[in-house]
Amino acid sequence: MHVPDGFINAPVSVAAGVAAAAAVAVSLRGARRELDERTAPLAGLVAAFIFAVQMLNFPVAAGTSGHLLGGALAAILVGPYTGVLCVSVVLLMQGILFADGGLTALGVNITVMGVVTVVTAHLLFRGLLRVLPTTRRSVTAAGFVAALFSVPAAAAAFTAVYAVGGTTDVPLGKVLTAMVGVHVLIGIGEALITAATVGAVIAVRPDLVHGARGLATPLKLRIDGALVDAPAAAPAPAAAPAAVGSTKKVWATGLVTALVLAGFVSFYASANPDGLEKVAADKGIDEKVEEHAAADSPLADYSVKDVDDARLSGGLAGVIGVGVTVVAGTGIFWAVRRRKSDELTAASTSAPVA
Repeated sequence: MHVPDGFINAPVSVAAGVAAAAAVAVSLRGARRELDERTAPLAGLVAAFIFAVQMLNFPVAAGTSGHLLGGALAAILVGPYTGVLCVSVVLLMQGILFADGGLTALGVNITVMGVVTVVTAHLLFRGLLRVLPTTRRSVTAAGFVAALFSVPAAAAAFTAVYAVGGTTDVPLGKVLTAMVGVHVLIGIGEALITAATVGAVIAVRPDLVHGARGLATPLKLRIDGALVDAPAAAPAPAAAPAAVGSTKKVWATGLVTALVLAGFVSFYASANPDGLEKVAADKGIDEKVEEHAAADSPLADYSVKDVDDARLSGGLAGVIGVGVTVVAGTGIFWAVRRRKSDELTAASTSAPVA
C-alpha cells in the first residue's frame, strides 16, 4: 500500500507530513515508557522483521497480491508508540534506499500504514483482551482480529486522504469499494502472519511481548476452602544471566529469520501488483504518478545495481535492507531508552534529601 509521488497533491501531502511528524514526536515521547534494556533491541529487530516480511507479497485475488503492513504486529510486540516508530523506520528506509513509496508521500504513508494501523490494532487488541480469558491463546486470537481489521482501516484512510487531495477525478465510491474489498483479503494474510509471529514469541518469551504483559495471574492457594493469593516468591539472582542470554537468543533467531526471508524466500514472492497498485491501475488513480526521486538508487526496486542474476540481486538487496533497518532502528530505540535513563538519573540527583 505504499503511496507513490503524484497520487496526492502537494498541499495535502504537506499536511500529512506535518501530521506524521507530530505522530512521530508523540511516539518518541511515549516510547520512553515502553522501552527498557530488553525491549529496545527487540524493537529494532521488529522493524527489520517487518521490512523483510513486506518483501513477501502473497496472492489474494486474480492478478493482485498483498503484503504485511506490520502496524498490528509492532503494536502487540513492542507497544503502540514504539510500533509507530518501527513502521516509520521501515517506510523511511524503503523510500530512501529502495524507491518504494514516494518521498513527498512519506507523510501519507506513515499516517496511513503506520499511525492508522497501529491505533486501530491497539484499540481492538486491548478491547478484546478485556473480555477474553487471560491466556496466551487469547493474546494470539486478539492479535489476529486486530491485524485483520487494521488493513481495511488503512485502505479506508487512504481513500479519505485521496478524497481531499487526489490528483485524478475518480468516483470516491468506486475507490473506497475497491480499496476496502481487496484489503479485507490482504488483511486475512496480515492476520495469519501476525498471529503466527506473536504466538511464536509468546511460546518462548512471553515477558518480551508488550501485549502479553500482565498475562500471568497470581498463584492461588486454597486455605479452608477459600482461594487466597500465594506469597510472592523472592527473585532468584541466578536467573538474571539466563534471562539476558535467552533475550540474545531470541534476537539472534529473529534476525536470522528476517535475513532468510528477505534474502531467499522473497525470490518466490508474488510478482502481481499489490492492492493499491491494482486499484490505481484499474481506476485510473495512477494517471499522474511521478518518477521516484530515488529511482537511481543502487538498490531501487529491491535489486542491486549491476548484479545481473535476479535471484542474487534481490537476495542481496533484501539482506542489505534488513541490515540497514535493524541498525537504524536499534540505534534510534537505544537513544530513546538512554534519554529516559538520563532523565531518571537527573531527576534522582536533583531530588532533595530528606
